Amino acid sequence: MSDLLLLFIYCALLGSGVGFLAGLLGIGGGLVIVPILSVILLHFEVLPAQQVVVAAIATSLASILFTSTSSAIAHHKNGNVPWDLAPWIMTGVALGALISGFLAALLPEQIVRIVFAVSVVLIALKMIFSGKSDDDAERKLPNKPLLTFFTTIVGGLSAMIGIGGGALLVPMLSFFSIDMKKAIGCASACGIVIALFGSVGYITSGSAHFALSDGFAGFVYLPALLGIVCTSWFTAPLGAKATQTLPVATIKKVFALLLLAMAANMALR
Repeated sequence: MSDLLLLFIYCALLGSGVGFLAGLLGIGGGLVIVPILSVILLHFEVLPAQQVVVAAIATSLASILFTSTSSAIAHHKNGNVPWDLAPWIMTGVALGALISGFLAALLPEQIVRIVFAVSVVLIALKMIFSGKSDDDAERKLPNKPLLTFFTTIVGGLSAMIGIGGGALLVPMLSFFSIDMKKAIGCASACGIVIALFGSVGYITSGSAHFALSDGFAGFVYLPALLGIVCTSWFTAPLGAKATQTLPVATIKKVFALLLLAMAANMALR
């Protein structure tokens, strides 16, 4: 069996799990894809070690474009995308992702990773330990221009790390008393925008480093992208369907534990 075919199989297996998580928790899957794909790319010596993380992030974002689309369609059918808020949130994440995609290769990776990990840990702990009275408190969303500003930061940070934005967007919307299922649905829709604009930046900035003949579109490694997408597209709706049967409290706890595990992985790598 050739190395390329084996790499494709590994990525297809990765995609099946990532797709389900994307639909279930509203994440694009990058929190899982980036660390695992980095190991796969290193194992098969696809590119120099110092460029593996950037390629994994770029490929993750490109795959999220497909995964989030599949997940968002399923959530829309279930009435879980708040379209009255989504355009304002999408505008913010699009601006942040586009800027971040162009600048990512120039930013110190270690600093970004630690800041992200600390932020995610704090959010996850807040979700786990918030009391009943705190969960029931009514918090109003900020005005829509301010909401766009906040989500610009979310989009930029998400694109830097190669995630769809759900890791930050879902807790933020949940904090402002948005129903958890609708927060997850909105995050799925916004993941499309983050992935699209972030990928444009990574493809453009990476075009000087890698050629299409080597299997790359900028920093995006196409064989890995194909492997992930061919399974994640089909498993994302299964995860979205599971949100209709699992209780909201369980979803929040699963989501928070996932965040803690992935934050620890990023901080310790």
